[in-house]
Amino acid sequence: MRRILCLLLLGGFAAAQRGAAQSVAAHPRVKEATALLEKWIDAERAYKRIPGISAAVVLDQDVLWQGGFGFADLQRRAPATPTTLYSICSISKLFTSIALMQLRDQGKVKLDDPVAKHLDWFKIRNPSPEAGEVTVEGILTHAAGLPREAAYPYWSAPSFEFPTREQIIGAVSGQEMLYQPETFFQYSNLGLTLAGEVVAAVSGRAYGDYVRANLLEPLGLKDTYSDMPADERGRRLATGYGGIPREGDRRVLPFFETKGIAPAAGYASTALDLARFASWQLRLLAKGGTEVLSANTLREMHRVHFVDPGWETTWGLGFSVWRSDNKTFVGHGGSCPGYQTQLLLKPDEKIATIAMANAIDVNASRLAQRAYELLAPAIKVATTDSGRAKPADPELDKYLGTYASSFGGELEIVRWEGGLGSIYLPTDNPIQAVTKYRKVGDHTFKRVRRDEALAEAMVFEMGPDGRATRLRTNYNVMPRIR
Repeated sequence: MRRILCLLLLGGFAAAQRGAAQSVAAHPRVKEATALLEKWIDAERAYKRIPGISAAVVLDQDVLWQGGFGFADLQRRAPATPTTLYSICSISKLFTSIALMQLRDQGKVKLDDPVAKHLDWFKIRNPSPEAGEVTVEGILTHAAGLPREAAYPYWSAPSFEFPTREQIIGAVSGQEMLYQPETFFQYSNLGLTLAGEVVAAVSGRAYGDYVRANLLEPLGLKDTYSDMPADERGRRLATGYGGIPREGDRRVLPFFETKGIAPAAGYASTALDLARFASWQLRLLAKGGTEVLSANTLREMHRVHFVDPGWETTWGLGFSVWRSDNKTFVGHGGSCPGYQTQLLLKPDEKIATIAMANAIDVNASRLAQRAYELLAPAIKVATTDSGRAKPADPELDKYLGTYASSFGGELEIVRWEGGLGSIYLPTDNPIQAVTKYRKVGDHTFKRVRRDEALAEAMVFEMGPDGRATRLRTNYNVMPRIR
């Protein structure tokens, strides 16, 4: 596992701001949480045979934590790092949506405009024209009633051959709408492809040229591309891998370029560039103004604009909006051949998390959500602690490590809330899987129940070097393996 624990500042901020950010990163609770996050992600990678994972946690304008695990390319043994390039697939839709809203703010397009007003070739078959037309807002919220895809099998193995812009234009008149507009949520790559075409038509510039000049360059996103960077193959671009078959290893999936689908699924980026993208949003929301986009427009995009009749899916303008544990998050995920990615933002807490993997069957949204769940409570403690935190007890170091479990997996002994914690890995939910222990005697700890009462003991046996060699709990023995 290649790990990086640091605080990377994204700009030239004042010394006081730097000191405050460094204080959060160095706080014992934050260090405990980031250490557990690293252990958990590495176990996910190892037990699920994920080639590589890159991730980052953002606190306002700072990258509080960043890490790389495993390999960007298994054959070359090239390590995955926070600067490794991945396809970000549908996270591309955020850039397209922001570009379109820029033009909305300039008065060049309206949300209630029919898409056909700007694209005279958009003549999809509409069985119920009296029910309304496909609008700009409809494609941004996936409520336009459009089919999910353009009329080509580009998600099909083994070639994953994407259509050109000209092919999409030529085929759309042969497609038919699925629903009447504003009836149901139907995620649509075709819809966001049309959004990119509207950007080009309204701005008078090629889509890629517009987003480079008006989004990527102004935001300093030097490692973000509006289509897959072919020149980075065998270099910084992670190799994409398929799922785990019943027998054998993952296979390399072919390099792809999304061509005409680029506005919906074509982008590539890094964990650190997506961190910059997240920090810009947090900064704009906090300070207001018109840096690249109006702050009020970004707030508008983050708000729910469509709710599916079943109340299971909510969407903003380009942004996915979801609830977890009674909290509201915004962002987007990406799933392309060989890659899974997720950008999560909690704007009111000024926290964002990014997870990227180069395998097609990884739940990147769960990685990003769990990173938030581990770090957010620790950040809250660190930012309200006013420097009163007790330093980590060095006497606990001798117990930390990995212990073998007789039933598979491993038991990790970590620092937790000033004492020790244990967690069985792998686990789907690390924050719920941590068990807290309190020291009660020489090399002896007892489990702390939810009501703070003490339960069974965990006793460490020590080696001649003063470090634990194994532990005993409930009469069972677990040898230390790392």
